[in-house]
Amino acid sequence: MSVLSVTLFIAGFILLVKGADFLVDGAVITARKFGISDMVIGLSIVAFGTSAPELFVNIFASIDGNSQIVIGNIMGSNIFNTFLILGISAAIFPLKVAKNTVWKEIPFNLLSGVILFILASGIMRFKFGQGMIGRGDGLILLILFCAFLYYLL
Repeated sequence: MSVLSVTLFIAGFILLVKGADFLVDGAVITARKFGISDMVIGLSIVAFGTSAPELFVNIFASIDGNSQIVIGNIMGSNIFNTFLILGISAAIFPLKVAKNTVWKEIPFNLLSGVILFILASGIMRFKFGQGMIGRGDGLILLILFCAFLYYLL
């Protein structure tokens, strides 16, 4: 690993952290200005902002035929965000979870994992264990995402 690669990695990381600060600050200001709840801003604008780099990594990995990078990144990111980031955040300062979140948003999160399992396992195509998420499945996921955005707004 060259000095240039390490320097670029560190610089990129610093810019990423600072950009995340700007994103969260701007999102909170926007939410309060328009009377939008912090939860809706977190579930939409902040989530998109933090997921945008993953989107591009996954698009390029998919184009290159590296489907395991895509699946690994999606699963790893969800596990990392749920267990490590939420765990560290709660350990530093306890987090209040609204009743609405427990009964609406968290079930959406659980549903996303169940749907991924169903699509990846081939259960709906009666080809158990085939391990293929095709274009039709992709359209289903996009429609479900649009439904989630509609629910938020």
